Amino acid sequence: MAKVEMYTKMFCPFCARAKKLLDEKGVAFEEIDITMGGPKRKEMLERAPNHTTVPSIFIDGRHVGGSDDLAALNASGELDTLLAA
Repeated sequence: MAKVEMYTKMFCPFCARAKKLLDEKGVAFEEIDITMGGPKRKEMLERAPNHTTVPSIFIDGRHVGGSDDLAALNASGELDTLLAA
């Protein structure tokens, strides 16, 4: 199964939605909390410079976007392909 990483913040409804989708699919993911900013927020911005909001989701190191992007990948069936890699 693919490695999934998600940068999140506390109380973020979009983060909760993305986590719920992955949980429902039985996908394990690494959650990186950047609520207080710091070096992990900087890391997120370096990995995806054009994406400044959370969640910021990576599958096998590839930035796939945020919650809406993840839902769109799921709706198209492409998410299953990415996760199976």
